[in-house]
Amino acid sequence: MNDIGDPWEQHSTWWQDCFTGGADPEYEEQILPLAEDLLSGYRRILDIGCGEGQVARRLASTSGRTVVGADPTPAQVNEAVRRGGGPLYLRSLAVGLPFDDETFDAALACLVFEHIEALDEAIAETARVLKDGGRFAFFLNHPLIQTPGSGWIDDHLIDPPEQYWRIGPYLLESIESEEVDRGVFLPFVHRPVSRYVNAMADYGLVLRRMYEPRPPQGFLARAASYRDAATIPRLLVLVAERVRR
Repeated sequence: MNDIGDPWEQHSTWWQDCFTGGADPEYEEQILPLAEDLLSGYRRILDIGCGEGQVARRLASTSGRTVVGADPTPAQVNEAVRRGGGPLYLRSLAVGLPFDDETFDAALACLVFEHIEALDEAIAETARVLKDGGRFAFFLNHPLIQTPGSGWIDDHLIDPPEQYWRIGPYLLESIESEEVDRGVFLPFVHRPVSRYVNAMADYGLVLRRMYEPRPPQGFLARAASYRDAATIPRLLVLVAERVRR
């Protein structure tokens, strides 16, 4: 992975203000409860790309757990430490995790790997630090939504007019700098779902479950243009088990 810390460092306050501390309904109503449910019963958990630590804090709220958050961006790690809540934090890229083999019985990556160029190396590191039978909860912006060139189309050539979501070149892997808010540009790597699943399989992370939940009601209440497409998933969650041969 290239160190993408600079744009995340530059826009860390934007991220913290818009997506943490209860500001974002998709995290509050969907991502955080789902992460907690999927990692229930696991006691030593690594949060890869933890940002300012909101997922790690939620997981650490269960007594008897050790939660470690790793992120390459100083401003995010510093804010995570400031907010506290129980996890341990350190600076690290996903491709060079500073842990021994089989250190954790679960790992989580939440909306992180779509910003990582060196997918195979990062997946290999995730598999390396997991114990045999360990769980990997892998949250992604759904590739159908993230495909470059995708977007809303208002078709007024038919009667009555229709609005639909156009899918761009889904099968082509690419990296783009996307303007996610006014003046906020962040790198996104698009890959088809098969690329993620096959990379996991190559390193002994065997897919056990896949979730494509509907957007939560809090998000739909704020995003009026999305309500008519509420059956299109924005989130993809892959749940894998580490199987050592």
